[in-house]
Amino acid sequence: MGYRLSKIYTRTGDAGTTGLGDGSRVGKDAPRVAALGDVDELNAILGILLCEALPEEVRMLLTGVQHDLFDLGGELSVPGGAFLKDTQPGRLETAIDRYNGELAPLKEFILPGGTRASALTHHARTVCRRAERAVVALARGNDGEAVSEPSRQYLNRLSDLLFVLARWLNKHAGHGDVMWQKGINA
Repeated sequence: MGYRLSKIYTRTGDAGTTGLGDGSRVGKDAPRVAALGDVDELNAILGILLCEALPEEVRMLLTGVQHDLFDLGGELSVPGGAFLKDTQPGRLETAIDRYNGELAPLKEFILPGGTRASALTHHARTVCRRAERAVVALARGNDGEAVSEPSRQYLNRLSDLLFVLARWLNKHAGHGDVMWQKGINA
């Protein structure tokens, strides 16, 4: 970081623009800023999840994910930047395989819930999917802005990991999946 923030308010955004990492200014409603905001929100939700009592291995995994998401945010804030490495989505695949290997195969849809930690993980998963949609929309927009392949892959794998972790956290706490029951209120 070339400089440290010593003054938090600058008033430069009062007209509805914000500065990117390359020094350019864009509207606060620009697709790049929306994608950056969704990634930031995902990171914040993971921070809330990390306030829960979690197994140390999950805590370390999610803390690493937070750092990766900050890298992704940096990438999004610098048009043309590529900060995530090709190996980072693969690291998530390894974790998915590890945790999913302890779970029974799903035969029905499940509802978010069970334990608080699991419900928060499902919440993070849905925000991750939104962030992924925003990053894909950024890449497909009128300007076709560059978004690295590892970034798109990372968010896709992360949502899968969060789904598996939500189930694993329920199992680890001695709570089963919350199964969807078609037509329960019909």
